[in-house]
Amino acid sequence: MVESKGLLNPGAADVSIDRFTIGLDDLVRHVWVVRWDVPAGQVRRQRVLTYPACNIVVSPDGAALYGPDPSVSVRELSGRSWVVGVLMRPAAARALTGTDPGRLVAASEPMPDAPVTAIRAAMHDGRPVGELLHDWLEPVSRQVDASGRLVNTVCRLAEDRDDVIKVEDLARLVATTPRNLGRIVKYHTGLTPKWLIECRRLQQAAMTLYTRPDTDLATLAVGLGYADQAHFTRRYHQVLDETPDRTRRVGRSHGTA
Repeated sequence: MVESKGLLNPGAADVSIDRFTIGLDDLVRHVWVVRWDVPAGQVRRQRVLTYPACNIVVSPDGAALYGPDPSVSVRELSGRSWVVGVLMRPAAARALTGTDPGRLVAASEPMPDAPVTAIRAAMHDGRPVGELLHDWLEPVSRQVDASGRLVNTVCRLAEDRDDVIKVEDLARLVATTPRNLGRIVKYHTGLTPKWLIECRRLQQAAMTLYTRPDTDLATLAVGLGYADQAHFTRRYHQVLDETPDRTRRVGRSHGTA
């Protein structure tokens, strides 16, 4: 199963998440399918810090393209339903829409060409949706050019390399200047290279505190490259809208430790 660090509080018993790949690696990172059946009168809050890329989200009501959000988003699930999502690569926004990626940050727009009817029928019947999505997006994947593949590489390095602490570190890895790196990343994602690095650090911090609540904050902050615990705590609260101690309490209450 494909792993993801974007969901900050996984593990609700009545919410199932399946992730899988469909190829098209220049365009698509993976597909995620969420099904839930929440008891009447209850709500499951899913806290998500999105990767620096768009998601196509198909629900029983239609389809939309969601841009990355540089702050935590909360999705409340109730009743019984499903969602099919496609986490795109950073290069995908330019291939999927004529809207400037900067205008999609923390925003969304309809996707009228999505095969919603076919996906809805497949979900109702319990059939796989991967082939439907592949056939729809395969022509789009051919539009990803060398610049798009470069920004995909940049974002992967920012996510995977714990030794990338500064924008200069990231620029050095792809043999360019920080200024040029900023231009490329902004053009394709609407975000900054600095955010690519901080997104990784905060996703890692949130998952660590949720699954291992006894982790020492000062040690975690230094290990993630923050100047000190106070700076880490301040940024954590600003972006994730809760304190590190709150995340630890929720982790303990859910029995993840």
